[in-house]
Amino acid sequence: MISRYRMPAEWEQHEGTLVSWPVKTSVVYPENFEELCQGYLNVILAIADFEPVYVLVNESAIQSVQKRCHHSNVHCINIEHDDAWIRDNGPTYVIDEQTKSVFGIHWQFNAWGGKYPEYEKDSIVAPQINDALGYATLPENIVLEGGSIHVNGGGTLITTAQCLLNPNRNPEMTKDEIETILKKRLGVQHIIWLEEGVYGDETDGHIDNIACFVDEKTILIQVCKNPDDPNYAISQKALKVLENAVDCYGEKIKYIMIESPPSRYYKGEHLALSYLNFYLVNGGVILPVFGDDAKNYDAKAIATLQHIYPERKIITVDGMAFIKEGGNVHCITQQIPKEVKKNG
Repeated sequence: MISRYRMPAEWEQHEGTLVSWPVKTSVVYPENFEELCQGYLNVILAIADFEPVYVLVNESAIQSVQKRCHHSNVHCINIEHDDAWIRDNGPTYVIDEQTKSVFGIHWQFNAWGGKYPEYEKDSIVAPQINDALGYATLPENIVLEGGSIHVNGGGTLITTAQCLLNPNRNPEMTKDEIETILKKRLGVQHIIWLEEGVYGDETDGHIDNIACFVDEKTILIQVCKNPDDPNYAISQKALKVLENAVDCYGEKIKYIMIESPPSRYYKGEHLALSYLNFYLVNGGVILPVFGDDAKNYDAKAIATLQHIYPERKIITVDGMAFIKEGGNVHCITQQIPKEVKKNG
């Protein structure tokens, strides 16, 4: 299938980045709300040093957020939302290869398989964002979150069966039908399926916690070396898939391993800590780190990413500010690719 659309790789040039500001009524641990907001602010300001940031803010909070986000590259947009995981409920941007214009896909959103009751506003933010920024919307009936897919920009996509084939998303659709939609909308010809994502990930195994492309021919994968950790068996199965993985041209895919931080719990819940939940910006990498018993692992993760991206500046942020709510830096961001001209 040859599609007129192509989802650019994250390392390609951005016009800017989307972020949603947190909403206290939706957070799992309201007592950590200020810590969470400070974490978002740190990421927003870090990105703003590299490219424009468009921050979705509810009307009730817009004045206070505008005061906090004091940076010439930060632009607040009053769009009402229930929760602040823009990667999953916002648009996925693709380029029309015929016109070279950017379009925003409006996937269906059901709060990660119906895990949360209040998501009516989140389910319609994508077209509102597109309207506000001047992009046309491509509606799509499939339930899909942006954190469940990762592309190399050259025809190959990686995902997990645990999420995309989960009956709580699209129970009436077959694997082939799902693949057909991904190929049509994202311009991919080949899909690599890992069995599952990291242990304890409430998104049902989003790919952006366990593996991602770092260039067209290379995948970075988080592995666990502790046999007593549930992530050990998961990463071993993923490595077996990658041993035989090829791209859309049938050429072998290389992989680089990054060691996962030690297991950590919060109020009895296993946290899905991941260095793979970093975000690429124009000239930089925004990387979550976890400190304490993970300090040595943090240092190795920084070194690995600096080796992969020698010309990019590595900016670290406290990943603990987000992970207790279930996600991290990649989950709260969404790239808008650079285009030649806008459609209208």
